[in-house]
Amino acid sequence: MNKGMNMFDFNDGNGPVPAHRHQNGDGWVADTASVAETAYVGPDAMVFGNAKVTGDAMVFGNAKVYGNVWVAGNAKVFGNALVTGNAQVAGNAMVFGDVWVTGNAWVFGNAKVSGNAQVYSNAKVSGNAQISGNAQVAGNAKVYDNAWVADNAWVSGNAQVYGTTWVSGDAKVFGDAKVYGNARVAGNVMVYDNASVVGNARVYGTTWVYGDAQVYGDAIVSGDAQVSGNAKVTGNAKVSGTTWVYGDAKAYGDAQVSGR
Repeated sequence: MNKGMNMFDFNDGNGPVPAHRHQNGDGWVADTASVAETAYVGPDAMVFGNAKVTGDAMVFGNAKVYGNVWVAGNAKVFGNALVTGNAQVAGNAMVFGDVWVTGNAWVFGNAKVSGNAQVYSNAKVSGNAQISGNAQVAGNAKVYDNAWVADNAWVSGNAQVYGTTWVSGDAKVFGDAKVYGNARVAGNVMVYDNASVVGNARVYGTTWVYGDAQVYGDAIVSGDAQVSGNAKVTGNAKVSGTTWVYGDAKAYGDAQVSGR
């Protein structure tokens, strides 16, 4: 069907605009958008605004791609996903479910964003990373490698989460914090400022790790504990309860530090 022969309302407040059915999939595409012949737009999907869908990318289900978005490569956007703003989804990335990807966010590589997750602002999700549940990745945050951010977790600011790390529960990683290696951060934990959780470390409960603090090795920090300043918790050390490890303190080896 040639451009300019039909009008379609994409329900974006602009009323009916010139549009056409894409030849590969029969989905609606605004004449202002650009969709390659090799791309697929399913019958219930929509591409509008100044969006570009190139390569062998696929948009299907009830997905909507609009704004100045670029969906490229072998990327797939489906389900009820919304990709808008200046976002880019490329490579073999998959965005599906009730996901929202917006702002200047990038999702690329083999990354997957699913469930009710949101990726926005200048955030980048790449590699084999997975963002699922109600998780949010925002600001200038980067999640990559085989990292997984799940449940209600947030990663924001300039934070980086990578390796085979899991951030889950209601955990928040923000500021310039880093969580990497095979670390696990879960529960109501907050990791922020320049703090890092590394290696096989486990941080859970309602713990705070902040300042320039480091938790690494096979260390475990749990309960209502706080680790701050230049403190280091490493080796097989365990910090639990209402304990506060701060300043230049070090807990290492097989040390056990606990409060009430």
